Amino acid sequence: MLTDSEIHHVAIICSNYERSKAFYTETLGFTVIEETHRAERGSYKLDLRVGRNAQIELFSFPAPPARVSRPEACGLRHLAFQVDDVLSVHNKLKEKGIEVEEIRLDEITDKKFFFFSDPDDLPLEVYQR
Repeated sequence: MLTDSEIHHVAIICSNYERSKAFYTETLGFTVIEETHRAERGSYKLDLRVGRNAQIELFSFPAPPARVSRPEACGLRHLAFQVDDVLSVHNKLKEKGIEVEEIRLDEITDKKFFFFSDPDDLPLEVYQR
C-alpha cells in the first residue's frame, strides 16, 4: 500500500522555540519554508526543507511534557540525515560547538555514521549516502 511513498515530514515539539529554530536553521542549515504563529494555542509551527522532498515541522507549545528518548525507549528512536561526506559534517558540527559522538562503521552496510542531539536531547544521526 505505501511501498512507493516517501516521507513528507517529521514533526518535532521543542521546549524552547527560539533555541531550536536557531539550531535547525543556523546550525544545521535547513531552509525555512513557512513560519506560522498560532496565537490561540500560544505556539509556533516552523516548516523546514530537508533535502528535495522532506520537511521537518518544528512545533512549540506552552510547557510540553518531557519525552523519554534514551536508553532505548519505545517509540521513535532517532532521526537520520543522509549525506555524502560524514567526516565533513562531523567536523563542521564540532566547529559549531555541537557535541558529537565518534564516527562509527555500520557493520551491516559498511557505511559511516555518528550521532548527536538537538537542544531537547532528541537523538539525531548523520549517515553516509
